[in-house]
Amino acid sequence: MAEKKTVVVMKGDQTGQELLEEALRVLHPDVIRFEIDFKPFDLSLENRRKTKNQVVYEAAKAMKEAGFGLKAATITPEEKGDVGSPNAILRREIDGKVIVRTGRRIPGVRPVAGTYAPISVIRMAVGDAYGAEEWREGEGVEEVAFRTERIDRKTCRAVAEFAFRHAKRMNAKVFGGPKFTVSPVYEGMLKEEMDAASKRYPEVPYEPQLIDATYALLLNSSGEPMVIPALNRDGDCLSDLVLQLFGSIAGAESILLSFDEDFNPQVVMAEAPHGTAPTLFGKNIANPMAMILAAASLLTYFNDPQASAASRAIYESTIEAVREGTRTADLGGSATTTEFTDEVIRKVQTKLEVWTTLQGY
Repeated sequence: MAEKKTVVVMKGDQTGQELLEEALRVLHPDVIRFEIDFKPFDLSLENRRKTKNQVVYEAAKAMKEAGFGLKAATITPEEKGDVGSPNAILRREIDGKVIVRTGRRIPGVRPVAGTYAPISVIRMAVGDAYGAEEWREGEGVEEVAFRTERIDRKTCRAVAEFAFRHAKRMNAKVFGGPKFTVSPVYEGMLKEEMDAASKRYPEVPYEPQLIDATYALLLNSSGEPMVIPALNRDGDCLSDLVLQLFGSIAGAESILLSFDEDFNPQVVMAEAPHGTAPTLFGKNIANPMAMILAAASLLTYFNDPQASAASRAIYESTIEAVREGTRTADLGGSATTTEFTDEVIRKVQTKLEVWTTLQGY
């Protein structure tokens, strides 16, 4: 590798932290054959409270400098006035524009409605219903609730541009879209950017649909890979649906991206899409797949052949381990968390050794 990359590691809570540690085992230089400089920050609920969220701002600043982050699941307290969600701070501080979540087939897990090909949801990371100003007026049955939402064209363009680039890499079609017929001014802004991006990428199949039709058609998808650009609220709901269409969220990772002026990734933060799973904490039975795949996805953004090879080896090894019967309890198996990771590590090491041996043949 030309230069050692720095990855900001954000520690989390409960099972989220345990699974982060499993992913870091897979990224050890003895496994992937190169070194990464890990810069740790403790984003546990206890430390966020202790520092009044200052540690979250420090982690975000470090990510902007390094360009890469790997985050464990964290607890978001529900009490008003508490430290809240670190994700909202991280997204804002690194100027995150897009969240990518990809559902994919897990061997031995029966998908819903015949869903087999990968589906990526490209979700707007900021604005829309999140952070909107809300208020109520009137009393009793005459009371009315209001909410002011906003989106901006730069974020819409980032979502659309990345969706088409991602679809080109996946050999997928760009599918779905906002409810632009009901909301031509607000939701229509994303549709305008999707249409413009389709002209820049004429080789990418494009099938715009209203959001309600998108939900319905997903249940009858024919098995072709799809990329779905979405507003923040729509994307939040779509992500949960899409991942469950594959029977489990275990085979998915979540990526937060910020971009430069040419819409190339500037900061990449990878995490698992699931929470801290407190009922599994300390039992060594949780499934580390999503966190391991999050680590693998981060390597693809290093723009380095060695990192790309390691990423592919991790992806293949993780899926193969499941296919060959090494499964945690949630997938119908009996392997422990560490046993699953051990098997992935063994397979990654074998693949990279074989691929290195066969170079030039």
